[in-house]
Parts: sequence; structure tokens; C-alpha cells
Amino acid sequence: MTGFGAVFALFVLALLFAAGALVTAWLLRPALGYERKLSVYECGMPTVGTTQVKLNIRFYVFALLFLVFDVETLYVFPWAVVCRELQQEAGLLPLAEMAVFLSILFLGLVYAWRKGALEWE
Repeated sequence: MTGFGAVFALFVLALLFAAGALVTAWLLRPALGYERKLSVYECGMPTVGTTQVKLNIRFYVFALLFLVFDVETLYVFPWAVVCRELQQEAGLLPLAEMAVFLSILFLGLVYAWRKGALEWE
């Protein structure tokens, strides 16, 4: 069997496994849900009116700011781990690049703070 034949056989085996799992789940599941399963379970009270609620935009802004600074941590931590090695190879250039990166994020934080995005009422 060639290399492509082995890959094709593995692909067919994976498709058969996935299809078998779906068919088995379809055969074993209950046909109809019972009344207790279909009842409200999150807050214990049936919904009154429409379920579409308009959220305040501050929730989204706060979440985006959290995401930005969370991703910042993903970039800063690995850089801090190899900082000494980078300085030995390239001098102060990696430190200057990280200073520029952090200063841009800091200016973004100051801007959001000034606009009142971090105030919670």
C-alpha cells in the first residue's frame, strides 16, 4: 500500500467511525422529550413577553477591552521568557519593540478610561 493509500484508508475509517457514532446516537436516543425535559430550567420562571433583550453597549466594550488585554498577556509572557536570549542576540531592539507595543496598549487604556468605558454604573 502506498503512502496515499494509507492516508485514504485512514480517511475512510474516520468517516465510517463518525457515521457509526451518529447512527448509534440516533438509534439510542429517546424519540420524544417528556414534559419535564421541555420545561424552563435556567431561572425557574417561564418567560413573559419577548426573549430578545437589548443589552447595554458597555457590556460589549468591557468585553472587548478584556479581550485586548488578555491577548496582550499572550504576547508578553512568551516574550518575557526569552527576553535575555533576545537581548544577547539583537541588543536592545526587542526591548524597544515591546516598549512600543505596551505603550500603544497603554494609550488605548487611557483613551478608554477617559471616555468612561471602564466605569460601571
